[in-house]
Amino acid sequence: MTSPGARTQLAAVIGDPVRHSLSPRLHNAAYGALAMDWVYLAFEVAAGDVAAAVAGARALGVRGLSVTTPHKEAALAAADRASPLAERLGAANTLVIDKGEVVAESTDGDGLVADLRAAGYEPAGKVAAVIGAGGAARAAIAALGAAGAREVLVVNRSADNAARAAELAGSVGRAAPPEAVADAAVVLQATPVGLGGRGEGNELLGAVAVHLGAGQLVYDFVYHPPVTSFLAAAAGAGAAVRNGLGMLVHQAALQFELFCGEAAPLSVMWAAVAAEAGGA
Repeated sequence: MTSPGARTQLAAVIGDPVRHSLSPRLHNAAYGALAMDWVYLAFEVAAGDVAAAVAGARALGVRGLSVTTPHKEAALAAADRASPLAERLGAANTLVIDKGEVVAESTDGDGLVADLRAAGYEPAGKVAAVIGAGGAARAAIAALGAAGAREVLVVNRSADNAARAAELAGSVGRAAPPEAVADAAVVLQATPVGLGGRGEGNELLGAVAVHLGAGQLVYDFVYHPPVTSFLAAAAGAGAAVRNGLGMLVHQAALQFELFCGEAAPLSVMWAAVAAEAGGA
């Protein structure tokens, strides 16, 4: 029978906004390459509706949910149990649904580190700065600490939130002011500012941008648009820049493996979004 049919397995991404998401393209390309009877969709879920959406997914036999802004904390709360990493982060970007049980996972941090290494940047022994203290930022902070970063600086509007997030990197994490990014080899913009071209005048990013320059890699988790105003400012200051498309691909490959129990065809997934590479 041609897919989709009565036996087709379903996975999806939930978020708000979500219509820009490339996740359906990535996952459906992988299913096609492996001749799997699966389909992956995108559902826009409003704030406050995450628990209901997860309950509905469970009831309908959905196999997995990818979770994007702004629902990562709510997704963790809606799960039956969580991996140690997701529990530690207080956020989940992945919900695996198996035999009615919802398990929260996090693939953001490992996806980020995999993409940094694919781009020729090895975090071990280097100073990294992360802007933000939300779910994606916390995943990055923990992953950079685990990857052996010499120091992980956390820059955030709330100093208290920055200090709590920095603890995820262990002894190498610390809250820092915007000017501290001048000492970092890589600067990661881990807030939703710039997503879909919105909120480009952020005061904190402006305070960081004036301290960027040659010899740094500046990485924006946003991939739509491919060049945010933050990346444009960094490039104008002489820094190398990269958007979050590669992080999206690598974390999606990890999600695919959690949902399906199959090795992800990474090259196929990259090919599916190659036209979006823009500033990556």
